[in-house]
Amino acid sequence: MTLADNAIAWYDANARDLPWRQPDTTPWGVLVSEVMLQQTPVVRVEPAWRSWMTRWPTPAALASDSPGEAIRMWGRLGYPRRAMRLHACAVAMVERHEGQVPSDLDELLALPGIGTYTARAVATFAFGQRHPVVDTNVRRVVSRVVEGLPDAGPATTPADLVAMSDLLPQEADRAARASIAFMELGALICTARSPRCAVCPFESQCLWRASGAALPSTPSRKPQRYAGTDRHVRGLLLEVLRHATGPVPRQRLDVVWSDEVQRARALAGLVEDGLVVPRGDLFALPGA
Repeated sequence: MTLADNAIAWYDANARDLPWRQPDTTPWGVLVSEVMLQQTPVVRVEPAWRSWMTRWPTPAALASDSPGEAIRMWGRLGYPRRAMRLHACAVAMVERHEGQVPSDLDELLALPGIGTYTARAVATFAFGQRHPVVDTNVRRVVSRVVEGLPDAGPATTPADLVAMSDLLPQEADRAARASIAFMELGALICTARSPRCAVCPFESQCLWRASGAALPSTPSRKPQRYAGTDRHVRGLLLEVLRHATGPVPRQRLDVVWSDEVQRARALAGLVEDGLVVPRGDLFALPGA
C-alpha cells in the first residue's frame, strides 16, 4: 500500500466528526471553515462556524450585510481582518460568480484575501479536485515520513507542494481524500512535540522513526506572545465596539488600556486596516 492508501484507511476509521466535513456542507461552508481555522484551534472554530453559517448560509447573505456585522460576529476568534476578507469575498462572489463559490483554482485565487493555501483547500475539499494542500501539519508529516527530518521549515515552499503532489493518487476524488487524511494525521498523531508513533499508520514507513533521531529540544517555531502586545490591545478596543449599539466616544476606548501611546498606536492600526471607522470624536465598526 502507498502512503496515501494508508493515510486514507486511517482517516476513514479515525477522522474527527467536524461539521464542515459533512456531505451536505456547501463550498461556502468549506471556505468559511478554512478562513476561520487559520491560526485558530478547531475547538474555538466549531461554535463560531455554526453561528456564522446559521446567520449567513450563503455568500449573498453575508454580502447584503455590513462588514461591521462580520467583525461583530467574528467575536474573539482573533485576527479579525479575516472577517473583513470573508465579507469582501462574499461581495466579489455576488458580483463575479452569481453568488457562488467558484470551483476554478485561478478564480479562487482572484478573490480578495484568498491565498494559495486557502484556494487549494477549497478546490480540493469542496470540489474534490487534485491539488497539493500543504499546511504546517502536512509539512511535518512529509518531512518526517519521507525526508527523515524531525520537522519542516517555518513556511511552505514550492518544494513542499511538489513533495505532496508526488504522494497523491492520480484520481481526483481519492487525492482529495488523501490530502485531508495527511492533514488530520499531522493534527492528531504526528504532532509537533508529542507524536504518537505507536499508533501512526506510517510507523513502519517513517524514515525519521527509523533513524531513531530525537525531537529538537525547542520548538522550531517560538510561540507568539499575546498578553500586552498591540494585538492584545486591538482586541480590547474591538471588544468595546462589537458590544456597542452605535459609534462610541474615545473616552470609552481610553479606559481599556492604560498605556496611552500603545493604545493610540493600536487604534490607529485598526483604523488603517479598515476595522474601525472614525467619525469625528466617535469610533464605530465599518457600516455601523
